[in-house]
Amino acid sequence: MKAMEELKSIMEKFAASGWELISAPAQAWLEGAGDKDALVAAIRQADEECGSCGCEFDPLYKKALEILAQ
Repeated sequence: MKAMEELKSIMEKFAASGWELISAPAQAWLEGAGDKDALVAAIRQADEECGSCGCEFDPLYKKALEILAQ
């Protein structure tokens, strides 16, 4: 269960990020209306575009993908 709590925390950060690419799918997931495949695709795209810029989100993309793959 700890992984799901961590994932929820990550999704809350993504939803509050203001970056439409990840904020909208993360918010939908938090509301229970999200499509997991769309969420994974959005996080992968965010990781490709911004996953090594040094911001606080860089490790979160990888962690979220790891948890979602379980």
